[in-house]
Amino acid sequence: MQKPEKTSKKHAVAKKSALREWTESIIIAFVLAMFVRTFFIQAYKIPTQSMVPTLIPHDKIFVSKIVYGARMPFLGMRLPGLRKPRRGDVVVFIEPTERKKVYVKRLIGFPGEKVEIRYGSVYINGAVVEDPRISKNFYYNEVPYGEGAITIPSGYFFVMGDNSANSYDGRKFGPVPLRDLLGEALLIWWPLNRIGWIR
Repeated sequence: MQKPEKTSKKHAVAKKSALREWTESIIIAFVLAMFVRTFFIQAYKIPTQSMVPTLIPHDKIFVSKIVYGARMPFLGMRLPGLRKPRRGDVVVFIEPTERKKVYVKRLIGFPGEKVEIRYGSVYINGAVVEDPRISKNFYYNEVPYGEGAITIPSGYFFVMGDNSANSYDGRKFGPVPLRDLLGEALLIWWPLNRIGWIR
């Protein structure tokens, strides 16, 4: 008469073991996902038209954090990157004046450079920018961020949206510090008809 009791105990032990395995698997998967998201790659969704035609609303993109060096959470430091930012990179960053917002724009200017917009063209240190990713966009005839050209401070970068007529960017909130660059936008992964590398 003891057999049913032993069998029920075995089933209970087996259920506990299976539950523990599932719990451990979920925890490990979560930790790995957070590790990858923090230090390697993260997905973002494009909410506005500021980067049309490069990126359009509802595009889902992958952003590489390892390219410029991932930010260390809570420490205000970043790991060594694979390379430094380049002119024309599409970057994701924390908006300088509203710290809870994350934007995606194109990197235009570097520390120490003088940036100005005149007659629809971007000028760096007095010379018009010929990079086709930048020069073929339609910029307002306006100067950025105040009166006259600005000189970008050390450790900062200047960014603008490709769709400049409908973009809230560096012309409004000023240069972006290197510490707030979260990564480079590399790939559109959704929708299917938009899959491709970001140029």
